[in-house]
Amino acid sequence: MAALWDSRDALTAQDLVGRVGDPAPAVTTVLTVLARLRRKGLVGRTRIGRRDAYAPTLAREQVAAAAMLSALDDTRDRALALSRFVDEVPPDDVEALRRALSRRRTPGQR
Repeated sequence: MAALWDSRDALTAQDLVGRVGDPAPAVTTVLTVLARLRRKGLVGRTRIGRRDAYAPTLAREQVAAAAMLSALDDTRDRALALSRFVDEVPPDDVEALRRALSRRRTPGQR
């Protein structure tokens, strides 16, 4: 996913082979991973000439946010998990959280 996010253009499996891993994975391996990511809705596929090219359907930040929410869903005590998270967040991120929370509307608010 990082190679796709870092690219401005859609990439073919062959393009990706040259951008990921050392040693480089086989094209068939890359195609298998791309098929799985496509089924999960993380990448889209378009035809460029005779080849398929792939691009992310979600921004890196959207996937990170979904992962954080999923981790919260796995806890027994969301409030405690959030509290522990905030205790560990670096000061710059605390300020970013404050700004984001101040912009967030509560239900019923316009």
